[in-house]
Order: sequence, then C-alpha cells, then structure tokens
Amino acid sequence: MANYREILTPEEVLERHFGGPKTGVFTDGSCDPNPGRGGWGFVWVRDDEIVQASKGFEPQTTNNRMELQALIEAYKVLPEDADVEIYSDSQLCVNTVTQWAAGWEKRGWKRKSGPIKNLELVQELYALANRHPSCKLEWIKAHDGSRWNEYVDALASAYMLG
Repeated sequence: MANYREILTPEEVLERHFGGPKTGVFTDGSCDPNPGRGGWGFVWVRDDEIVQASKGFEPQTTNNRMELQALIEAYKVLPEDADVEIYSDSQLCVNTVTQWAAGWEKRGWKRKSGPIKNLELVQELYALANRHPSCKLEWIKAHDGSRWNEYVDALASAYMLG
C-alpha cells in the first residue's frame, strides 16, 4: 500500500505550521509517480516574510531532477553577494554540491563508479552554488513541521491538486 500524505495548499501550510528557521531560502521537488509528473518550488523568506517564491512543473521527470531544479531556480534569483542559508530536504542534492561535485569536476565530470545522473543539472547547480560563496547549502528534515519547508513542499506538489 502506498504511503499517503495530505497535500496542502501553501495557504493551508501557513495556517498550520510555525516551526523551523524564519529566514533563508527553502527548496523542494516532487514527483508522483516517480518517474512521472513532477514539480519544484522555492521560497526566500526574511524574518518569516516572503521575499520571493516560485514554482514549476514538468509532465515527465523524476523526483531527483525536480529537487535539483528547485535549487537551480533558487540560486538564479539570489544576488551573487547574497549571504543566506539555502535549505533542501534532499540529502542527495546537498551532498552532491557540498561533498561530491568538486571531485567529479576534477575528474572531468566522472564518478569512480559510473556516470553521474542528471549531469547537466548537477553541473548547472554546482556552477551557481560556486557563484554564491556566502550562501550555505544545508539539509533540513522533510515533513517535520518546519513552516517554510512544508510551504515549498506545497509549492512543489501543487500540480497534484489540479
């Protein structure tokens, strides 16, 4: 039996959730089924107020691609001198940028154990992250009531509501 979770609208999230960081950029991707239809979203907040938010959708994609795309879109709106935490609930994406990509780049964008999945998105994200040296990419636990992480989950999952 598939895991069920309630899909909330962004407005419902703001009425129900109040925990977590109050400032930062939060990103999320979603895909159901995986692969299948997917969405991404990000929100930039300062002192619990939205500075900027965006979302997008793809008719045929994967969850990992949407997680990467959310981060790419977030970095694109930030000025290069921005000094803000960027949060993703994808450990894969955070580790890719903060631990693995530098080595892959040195080896000509190759892994020791085979090809890099979603290479074009990984390369774009890594380049954007490097152009924002004062921004720190951090992992945040999914679905733990963090207001803005729940909010971007709602943005990324909005395609499921119709």
